[in-house]
Amino acid sequence: MWFAVYQLLWHLLLPFAFIRLAWRTRHSVDYLKHFSERLGFAYGKSITQGSVWIHAVSVGETRAAQPLIEAYLARGETILLTHMTLNGRRTGSALFAQAIAAGQLRQVYLPYDLCWSVANFIRTFKPKFGLFMETEAWPTVVFYCAEIGLPLFLVNARLSERSARRVNRFGKAGRSLFQAFAGILAQTEFDAQRYRSLGVKQVEIIGNLKFDVPLDPNLVQQGKAWQQELHGNQRLMVCAASTRDGEEAIILKAWKDLLLGNAFEIAPLLCIVPRHPERFSEVANQIHDAGLKFRRRSEWGGVPQGVTDLDVILGDSMGEMPMYYSTADLVVMGGSLLPFGGQNLIEACAAGCPVLLGEHTYNFQQAALDAIKIGAAKRIQGEFILSQPIALMEALKELLLNTAELAKMSSAAKTYSLEHQGATKRILAALEHQNFTLN
Repeated sequence: MWFAVYQLLWHLLLPFAFIRLAWRTRHSVDYLKHFSERLGFAYGKSITQGSVWIHAVSVGETRAAQPLIEAYLARGETILLTHMTLNGRRTGSALFAQAIAAGQLRQVYLPYDLCWSVANFIRTFKPKFGLFMETEAWPTVVFYCAEIGLPLFLVNARLSERSARRVNRFGKAGRSLFQAFAGILAQTEFDAQRYRSLGVKQVEIIGNLKFDVPLDPNLVQQGKAWQQELHGNQRLMVCAASTRDGEEAIILKAWKDLLLGNAFEIAPLLCIVPRHPERFSEVANQIHDAGLKFRRRSEWGGVPQGVTDLDVILGDSMGEMPMYYSTADLVVMGGSLLPFGGQNLIEACAAGCPVLLGEHTYNFQQAALDAIKIGAAKRIQGEFILSQPIALMEALKELLLNTAELAKMSSAAKTYSLEHQGATKRILAALEHQNFTLN
């Protein structure tokens, strides 16, 4: 009964999904490209069947899937890579351009979760098996695959305590969704326990794929060149990474108070990188209104030069986080100051950059705890509101005035990153034990 209601709601909401896509064309006309794929048809004549199907909803999941995709490509498998977002698709196009050109990898949008669109998608591509990244669990897709005997796994899977409670509120219907997966390969024991509490029996702990994601060496080199220039001018840089709506105001207030305190002979530089590109202009306005001198990253062709008179750089670029992390002496991790669950701190640690975290890290619970334990990260205590950013300001001041402590945290961050690698191999091994054949 509930599934019929779910389908009815999807059909009723479909016009609003179309309107939303049309509305987003104010940012880019690309939102309407490949529109038919979202309805499960018109994929063109070049269809490769029997591929390994990997679903990575957006940018973070696509980057996390990189080592797994590359492992399958190295084995000669063809890959069907699906996304839900435009930025996820763009990221995949950049990461796997060579495989796409060689015809070894095909990108399409996952269709809307309607019975007829999902069925046509599966019939068209006939994938060998499916791997959904992290948290994706679309009922129509999951139940249809279970019904026709197509193995579908949730890999690099994570489930916060809040999400587990939300699933349980749906009772048997919510629990049956995760029980319908052929297996769940969880990141941590925390995640595995939550899936088991939903009645899932096929659960293994494999670690986090994000530890296996390589940093782009060209971007790392650019970042080190930029850092060398800043350090030559005796200037430190803080990167506020993947910030979310509401967090920039808190960070900018703390930064302004920090600079007004005159605790530094040479003032540090802030680089603020919003999580979503559609907010770049909004954040630029916030920096301007705060009375801070700034320039956009996009104003430079290469590595930013001549920043001695700036208070802030707005990182309005996509795909350059390894450069920002390799430049920075300290990272404030976005999504953790306000209750968004936190963004990925693993990439910063891989670049050897110490991390400051807020209270809200439930999306990366184990990673955050491990990073703090080894000394790669510190947690700022307390809730953040615009009128009281003093805890953030004090934490920044304490570390930026203690370069020896920063160096110690940087070394711990690299150790932490290396010690947690290996999830790719464990996923491949776990899947090879299943009752279907890999080439």
